Amino acid sequence: MKRFPVIGVLCVGAILGLSACSDDSSPEEEATKAAADLCTDLAALKADNAKLKALDPANATKDQVKDAYEAVQKDWEGVKENANQLKDAEREAVKSAAEDLKKSYQGLPGDTTGKDARTQLQPQIENLDQAATAAATGLRC
Repeated sequence: MKRFPVIGVLCVGAILGLSACSDDSSPEEEATKAAADLCTDLAALKADNAKLKALDPANATKDQVKDAYEAVQKDWEGVKENANQLKDAEREAVKSAAEDLKKSYQGLPGDTTGKDARTQLQPQIENLDQAATAAATGLRC
C-alpha cells in the first residue's frame, strides 16, 4: 500500500473542496496579525518608556538610565517592523520621538550622572510617551 504525505492528502481534499491546500494567510489576516503584533510592541515600548520615566532623577544611576534607555530602543526596533500599520502621521510621530530620544541619549557627555541624564532626557521621554499612546489609540489597541 502506497502512503501519501499528509500535505498531499490535504491538497487532494482542497481539490475536492474539503480543505485548504495552503496555509498562506490572506492579506487581511496578515494585516490583522501585524496590527496585533504592533499593539504588543507599542505596549512594550510604552511600558519600558514608563520605567525610564519613573526613574527618580534625584537618585537614578547612570547604569539604570542606560538599561532603561536600551530597553526602549529594543522595543522601538520591534515597533519599526510593523510600523506600516500606523497612519503616516502616527508613524512619523513615534519615529521622530524615538530618534530624538536616541540622539539626546547619545549626545550626553560620558561623565553625565544618572541624575543629569534622566533630567535632560525628560522632554524626549514625554514626547515618546505621547506619540506611542496616540499610535496605540489610533490602532485601537
